[in-house]
Amino acid sequence: MDQSEHFPHAPVDWSPEMALGKAREEDIELEEDHWAVILALQEYFTHHDDSKQVNRRLLHDALNEKFHHKGGLAYLYRLLPGGPIAQGCRLAGLEAPAGSVDRSYGSTS
Repeated sequence: MDQSEHFPHAPVDWSPEMALGKAREEDIELEEDHWAVILALQEYFTHHDDSKQVNRRLLHDALNEKFHHKGGLAYLYRLLPGGPIAQGCRLAGLEAPAGSVDRSYGSTS
């Protein structure tokens, strides 16, 4: 898979192979829908990372809207049970926005 062709917004130090390795560590088998979320996250960060601080709530809303036709956030949480933002960002090679993981409460976004 050619990263520049299929993932034009990927971080320079990211590769699909890295995502596959991370997914194996997290017991996820990446399928077409997972790759769509990875691509969406990378694109969002490229277009909204002006201040180097992506807003978690706005990203959550954007993902819900983008994947609304498949079930929105409920669909994304089934796809990425570790949180579509927290786990999705790890797979996409991105730093999750502040507040995406609250280990004291065991919650993830």
